[in-house]
Amino acid sequence: MLVRALKDEIQDAYRSWLEARGFNPRRGQRQMIADVATVITDPADRICVIEAGTGTGKTAAYCLAVIPVARATGKKIVVSTATIALQEQVLLKDLPDLAEHTTLDFSYVLAKGRSRYVCLKRLNEALDSNVSMVIPLFDEPRTNELKIYKSMATSFEQGNWDGELESWEQLIDPESWRRLTTDHRGCTNNRCNFFQSCPFFRARGEIDEADIVVANHDLVLADLNLGGGVILPSPDETILVLDEAHHLPQKTQQHLTLSARLMATTRWLEQLNTALGTMTQQFGRPPELIAIAQKLARDSDVVSSLLTDLQRLTGSFSFSIQSDRNGTSRFSLGRIPQSVAELCEPLSRYFLDFGKLLDVAHTHLQELMDGSRNWKNTEAAEEWLPVVGFHVNRASQTGKLFSDYAGAASGLPLCARWISRQETDAGVDFEYLSAPLDPGGILREILWQKCHAAVLTSATLCTMGSFERFLEQVGLGADVCNRRIESPFEFGRIATLAIPRMDSDPGDAALHTEELGRRIPGLLESDISALVLFTSWRQMQAVVDVLPRSILNLCHIQGQGSKQKLVIQHKEKIDAGGPSYLLGLASFAEGVDLPDDYCRHVIIAKLPFSVPDDPIDQAFAEWLESEGRNPFVEVSVPDATLKLIQACGRLIRHEEDGGRITILDRRLLTRSYGTAIIESLPPYRRDDA
Repeated sequence: MLVRALKDEIQDAYRSWLEARGFNPRRGQRQMIADVATVITDPADRICVIEAGTGTGKTAAYCLAVIPVARATGKKIVVSTATIALQEQVLLKDLPDLAEHTTLDFSYVLAKGRSRYVCLKRLNEALDSNVSMVIPLFDEPRTNELKIYKSMATSFEQGNWDGELESWEQLIDPESWRRLTTDHRGCTNNRCNFFQSCPFFRARGEIDEADIVVANHDLVLADLNLGGGVILPSPDETILVLDEAHHLPQKTQQHLTLSARLMATTRWLEQLNTALGTMTQQFGRPPELIAIAQKLARDSDVVSSLLTDLQRLTGSFSFSIQSDRNGTSRFSLGRIPQSVAELCEPLSRYFLDFGKLLDVAHTHLQELMDGSRNWKNTEAAEEWLPVVGFHVNRASQTGKLFSDYAGAASGLPLCARWISRQETDAGVDFEYLSAPLDPGGILREILWQKCHAAVLTSATLCTMGSFERFLEQVGLGADVCNRRIESPFEFGRIATLAIPRMDSDPGDAALHTEELGRRIPGLLESDISALVLFTSWRQMQAVVDVLPRSILNLCHIQGQGSKQKLVIQHKEKIDAGGPSYLLGLASFAEGVDLPDDYCRHVIIAKLPFSVPDDPIDQAFAEWLESEGRNPFVEVSVPDATLKLIQACGRLIRHEEDGGRITILDRRLLTRSYGTAIIESLPPYRRDDA
């Protein structure tokens, strides 16, 4: 329970922080501190959900409440965010501020997953044309990739880059970056020649010694997927603060999505058998490796035949082909035809067995490096360990995908299942995918039943004034403690909202895009700065193509550089006297901090409804309809409203900030749901003249 001494410590810390910073107490912030402290010390239910409007000061609020409780109960604190921007704010601004201006004594450290750091060994191998590995993990780097890799190596050696993906300013596609990272199976830790300068180990710090670990939702989910307590502190010993909690359902869904490409898997099997044969020879043909290689070689012939049969069967399905000749074929309610399930069932068994056999080989290599196993060419174990680790993971994930499809003929579990048709240089390939439709059920099992206490917070959790949609998505009951704290900002005084009576409707994409091209230049010319948000890459490019050169020269457009680089360039131009305008998609609608003159106008091209052909959204809508529910009312409108609030929130960053918002979507004025969406927005002053 929240005993008097603990309550006094929290109040003293808050008072000293206010005095040191010269702040006045905020009613909403005081309320949030009290709510968090009360709930996480409750013996029965230690989970609370708080929507704290912009300007509440929620980071300071939950820290001031959680830190004393954690120290009193001997628990660790994990603060998890969804965006790098907020993670850096917590780590570099909020926690240092509290440490300096309060009596609280605590330490903190940053934790990111390995995939966010370059593996120097992998980078070195990518640049070495004479690399000793006969079977590399990836194809030879392309010319443009080599140029980026050389630049990375030079920047790191000169101390101009810390090895983190987020701090690399140039564009790099996910596949090119993936070949430069590793995982726990592929890492040799302190046996690696690059260990002393490894960005991952250098950045991780002493997590076990820190009171507060600053992480992100992906890392939290990865740790939970491993059972918890592997990367981060154990859940039952942790008070978990999930900031930007509205991202949690989608992050969970993405994290647990399974996929496998048929032709690519067949090619991979060929590479796998060649790699194992080469490895067996290099280590002097030890009986243990011979047995594994022979077993995999025998079974691979059967698996390749099954994959060919599945490829042929899949080719007979109907696909919604797009203009690029790629397309999708979705299984209604996730139910798989018996013919597909019958082929996937043996495939699942084979690949799961492959994973187990390869894991044994991986263990043998670790023993070889430890000196507990005696084979020839012991020194080669370090080179082969990441290769075998890669194959273990791929076999395991492929086995899980086929296992999911094999058990889905009855329609269970509740998942979206679809096939993506892809044109490749080698011909048409089919990618099988499966994504859970009930992230809340998964979170109940892996998180809420295990963590000691949790705080879920964001500026946007409610839709249409209710927590119902969010609570369902994250798997929490309606009885969980929840509170909505209004923003202290005087929106009606400092911001205006305009919804022009457009001639076109977004339903007619061509006419709407044409009208945007006519209207946006005039809207930009009257402001020193603006953030223009689109929901479609194609529409943004079409508008950019018709912008006058005088306006285009002032624009920083998504795709012309990393998000971080574009924002920096935009701010530099404003600092030099401006004007400057940012144009982007959904990623610019959140996690971008543009106070004062950095953003005086937010222009929203159209309501951010989800893409209608997204297989997961389609499957979920179909399931709701099968239950007699209305997916547009229950999901589409609430989700679009939440995204719209986030987008509008880019304008006002503090009490005296100000500017205007323009939404170029007449559906707000003509459709029945428009009024409800407008009423869900902060009380901006209307200016539709």
